[in-house]
Parts: sequence; structure tokens; C-alpha cells
Amino acid sequence: MTMDWARPVVHWEIHARDQAKMRDFYMQMFNWNISDGPISLVAAGIGAPEPSGFTGHILPGDASRVILDIQVLDLRASMAKAEQLGGSIIAQPYDVPGGPTIAKIADPEGNHIGLVQQ
Repeated sequence: MTMDWARPVVHWEIHARDQAKMRDFYMQMFNWNISDGPISLVAAGIGAPEPSGFTGHILPGDASRVILDIQVLDLRASMAKAEQLGGSIIAQPYDVPGGPTIAKIADPEGNHIGLVQQ
């Protein structure tokens, strides 16, 4: 068995009850360039990984929370491991148009995590 390395966070989301307020806060707090619209894209900053950079979104939601998307080598094996460790499956794997294959899990306390197929 080959040794796996620490899995990187490759995307993140901030869910906000007041999306405009949160957009303004993060723009002013960190000098982020954030688009308007129902999915507010946070552009990659200077020094972000190439080619597209490490980016995130601010989305409307019924509760405030942060969601991390973490890259994994094997989506199904990672889902099974999450269940073995006390987590749960939220969404089966699906293909993002023009993007990666993603599944959603929850940790033992209910925090959502996206698993992104490497």
C-alpha cells in the first residue's frame, strides 16, 4: 500500500442568511473581489495556486456555516471511511458541468464537507 499525503482543501463556501451583508463584510475585511448574484464568486487572490486558484463562494442559506471541499484520491472509499468514523453521506457523487466529481458528507457533529475526486 502506498502512503497517501494530507488531502488539500480545494474550495470553500460561506452560507449566509444575509448574503449582501456577508459579501460586504468579506470584501472590506480582506479586500476580496466578490461578484454579485445568487452565487457570489470570491476570486482567487495574488499567490493562489494555478491555473484557476483557490476560490470560494458566498451563497444564501437558512443558517450561517462554512463548508470545505477537500480533494480525495477515491471518492467512494472516502465516503465509506466517513461512515466508519461516525459521519454520514449527504449526497452521492455527481459531476459538476465542466468540473470535478463531488460527493457530500457530514462529520460526526453534522458539519458538511464536500469530497472532490482528484
